[in-house]
Amino acid sequence: MSEILTLKENRDFHRLYKKGKSQISPVLVTYILKNKTDNLRYGITTGKKIGNAVKRNRARRVIRAAFKECAPYLKSGYDIVFVARGKTPFIKSTQVKSTMEYQFKKAKIYKDMYEKSADPLY
Repeated sequence: MSEILTLKENRDFHRLYKKGKSQISPVLVTYILKNKTDNLRYGITTGKKIGNAVKRNRARRVIRAAFKECAPYLKSGYDIVFVARGKTPFIKSTQVKSTMEYQFKKAKIYKDMYEKSADPLY
C-alpha cells in the first residue's frame, strides 16, 4: 500500500508548476504529475492574495480536509499541488471536495468507488 506524503521542497513545487497538468476552477487550481515512486504526495500553497494569515490558514485547512476524504480513491504514484484561490477561505470543505473530485476525474487519477479492490474478500 502506498503512503500519503506531503511535498516540502521548493524544487518539487516548481517541477509541478512547470511540467504538471493543471486543472483550474474558481475555488482551486490543481497541478498533477506522475512521480517515480508508489507514494501519493501532495502540497498546498496559499498566496498573499488570499488574505491575511487567518484566511490563508483556513484555506489550507479546508483543502487538507477535502483531500483526506478524496485520498483513498486516488491512484498512487502521483504528485499533486493545490493552489488556493480567492474564494477558498469562504466555502466549506464539502464544496472543495466536490471540486477536487471533478478535477481528479478529469485528470483520470480518481478510482471509481465501486471498483473492486485488491482485497481477498472479493
